[in-house]
Amino acid sequence: MKILVTGNLGYIGPAVLKALRVAYPSSELVGMDLGFFAHCFTGVPVSPDLVLDRQIYKDVRAITDSDLAGFDAVIQLAAVSNDPMGDKFAVVTDEINCQSSLKIARAAKRVGVKSYVFASSCSVYGAASKYPKKENDELNPLTAYAKSKIDTEIGLEQLAGDSFTITCLRFATACGFSARTRLDLVLNDFVAGAVSSGVIDILSDGTPWRPLIHIDDMARAIDWAVTRRASNGGDMLVVNAGSDEWNYQVKDLANAVAQVIPGTDVNLNLNAVPDKRSYQVDFGKFRILAPNHQPEVSLLDAVRGLYKGLNDMNFSDKDFRTSQLIRLNTLNAHIVSGRLSSGLTWQEKFL
Repeated sequence: MKILVTGNLGYIGPAVLKALRVAYPSSELVGMDLGFFAHCFTGVPVSPDLVLDRQIYKDVRAITDSDLAGFDAVIQLAAVSNDPMGDKFAVVTDEINCQSSLKIARAAKRVGVKSYVFASSCSVYGAASKYPKKENDELNPLTAYAKSKIDTEIGLEQLAGDSFTITCLRFATACGFSARTRLDLVLNDFVAGAVSSGVIDILSDGTPWRPLIHIDDMARAIDWAVTRRASNGGDMLVVNAGSDEWNYQVKDLANAVAQVIPGTDVNLNLNAVPDKRSYQVDFGKFRILAPNHQPEVSLLDAVRGLYKGLNDMNFSDKDFRTSQLIRLNTLNAHIVSGRLSSGLTWQEKFL
């Protein structure tokens, strides 16, 4: 089997590559990425990308049919990957997250790729309701990032079929230590605060709900989706990827960190404006369709992994929110240096 993973040089990529190499040891595994965060290693002695047979450095906006010829499966991870980046680069977010994803899917179908896996997001639900959100519930995107995921799902509906199987995995919020760890994610941020200063500062009153998933469990879901048959969910499948047990209020996440890391103080902002990004998610459909690929990492294990990983790299930066471990800061540094354009393309002299 020949598998292409776009956006592999980011936070989730190392976990996905490792899982795919274990699941398909004789496969040809190829990565494609523009390399914005390729240098952002955290606590690893060797590159996680060594499991690849080949790495292609290319903008997903410029992929052609010939780039995809011969592949059995395409996994689309490439994205402007959170709300702050989406807000600053709204036009580019649509170009990369949505338009390029649809362009790649159309090209993949033309050249005979059988399976297309799209990393979508539970952020499409946007705001809380009385019940956990199911796949057919009303969507309420509150950010450019969330909107880009919905628009892609809508576009992909027209392409599935004729031996082309599409799986849209609506992932819960990612967490966990990676070979390219980022700290602009809620649980990762909390552990970083506890390790560096002994304090977790919650920007809200702690009541908003967040579904979370460990990156290893995201990789497990992608492994399932790569070889999913149309008889198991249909030619076009949109499914929430995570577990019901991982629906937590933000204050519960902070308290879990404090449980693992002694002496941690948790500060709530009781006067904060209510956070509209609050929702619970129902993962029952995923549980039925993928019984052998269910999440296995517990919340406390995720915290322990982050704690160990940050300690192993002697992490102590109290000002980590201004560091290169925040993805928006990395992009801004590239732009300020002249390496990257405001449209997120490498300047010619750096190619």
